[in-house]
Amino acid sequence: MDAQTRQAPLDFHEQIRRLEERGLLVRITRPICKDTELHPLMRWQFTGGLPDSARRAFMFTNVHGVDGRKYDMPVVVGALAANAEIYATGMGVPVEEIGDVWTHGIEHPVAPVMVTNPACQEVVVAGDDLRTPGKGLDSLPVPISTPGFDAAPYLTATLCVTKDPESGIRNMGTYRAGLKALDRLGVRMASRLSGAGGYQHWLKYKERGEKMPCAIVVGCSPIVMFTGPQKLRIDEDEMAVAGGLAGRPIRMCKALTVDLDIPADAEIVIEGLIDTDALEPEGPFGESHGHVALEGFNMSMHVTAITRRRDAVFVSIVSQVTPSESSVMKKVAYEPLFLNHLKKELNVKGISRVVMHEPLSNLRPVIFLVFKQGALKTEVWRGLQGASSLQAQCGKICVAVSDDVDPNNTDGVFWSMAYRSNPIEDVLTLPHRAGGHGPKGGSNSTLLIDATAKNPMPPLALPTKPYMERARQIWEELQFPPLTPQAPWHGYELGDWAQLWQTFADNAVAGRWLENGAHTWPRRKPDLIPETPVRKVETVK
Repeated sequence: MDAQTRQAPLDFHEQIRRLEERGLLVRITRPICKDTELHPLMRWQFTGGLPDSARRAFMFTNVHGVDGRKYDMPVVVGALAANAEIYATGMGVPVEEIGDVWTHGIEHPVAPVMVTNPACQEVVVAGDDLRTPGKGLDSLPVPISTPGFDAAPYLTATLCVTKDPESGIRNMGTYRAGLKALDRLGVRMASRLSGAGGYQHWLKYKERGEKMPCAIVVGCSPIVMFTGPQKLRIDEDEMAVAGGLAGRPIRMCKALTVDLDIPADAEIVIEGLIDTDALEPEGPFGESHGHVALEGFNMSMHVTAITRRRDAVFVSIVSQVTPSESSVMKKVAYEPLFLNHLKKELNVKGISRVVMHEPLSNLRPVIFLVFKQGALKTEVWRGLQGASSLQAQCGKICVAVSDDVDPNNTDGVFWSMAYRSNPIEDVLTLPHRAGGHGPKGGSNSTLLIDATAKNPMPPLALPTKPYMERARQIWEELQFPPLTPQAPWHGYELGDWAQLWQTFADNAVAGRWLENGAHTWPRRKPDLIPETPVRKVETVK
């Protein structure tokens, strides 16, 4: 399908309409608590034994908080990538063409166009109103993603827009943002190797002694949202890539209170300035690597405006333990991108598929390469080395199998390892690998087989048992398909969990997240880099 015949939806309302037409969206009208029930209910689609094709986007139209507050704004979860078909709907192409569209979009970007009187600024809250209860961040139905562990409601389906203060090049990243006050967010932009472009911008603003402008977009054209997690080059304009994916320019407009361009047809935009003189404790939060990210020093963003459409919907994604919506977003794009790199950039002969292992491991650490029968050993090794080095956070363990082995069946992969490899000849361990995406630790290596926990670990990033059990009751009341749970289906502690963080989690599900923000604000520290573990600076009990 060429660029002229692709019809990617260019705003989120159009995505919802298409999903509903295709039977891929379910409206839930019964009362649902955003803090204790919403994400656990959606989570059952991924941990309840349902096939991928049975997953749906959920639109919650009767949302309230644990404090009893009702929200007029609906919450949509799963509408970006509950399964590959939903993702493909957002791309405007069949599933099998996703890889080709990504390659084309990166190679043929289309610059955005500027417009005035955008839909995303039909309603504006600014100034003192931001600090008025019920008008600031607390006016948005922000869910708690991992009730029982998370310290606050979190923005998850974000597109965080920043720009290089020297070159003016824009970056759009998907970063978590936790509510700290009515007009303050705690924002985490990855500082690890191959981490966030936004973090690189922050370093430059810090050197200049200036606050960093940031606009957090919540809900817009899926094809724009998909650029955030894809780890494009830091100097590559994701909005132009999005235009290349769509085959036509993306509409942009000027933000109202910060000097940034934003998607004109977005649902909600949170504008603000990020401190560069000090960092604030942020978290805990259930991360996409499948464990709870413990408290770390990250960025404080002071909100200067909240703008939205009059008919805005709030968009959230399911992340944490995989499979999840965030892992689907990566898997359907990363696999063809890795295959394209190996076949076209490295010219590896005989490779036919790249499959990233999804359950529990979150795609990045374990990659399976499928080669045609008779592929030369030199080509197999070039493929393994190419896959393990393409991105710093991907390919800790890479396994090559012949095309008679289904890489989605790990029993088959283990069988191939047991009977088709001689460890002394066919296993290579390489040192000095970056730590990658996961709980904080030291250096790493490639093709390390022993992945058992040798030390206490942060909790498993799923809602804790009471919330999952409550969500299951609602699931059954709604007469959804029967669940066949597979362990683990709820979060539990693994030895590394402080009482302070449990207090934060208890406050969050009780609607007292403001107390957590009030606790962390006085603990801000200067001269740190983002993601500095709090326990390296403070004693946490």
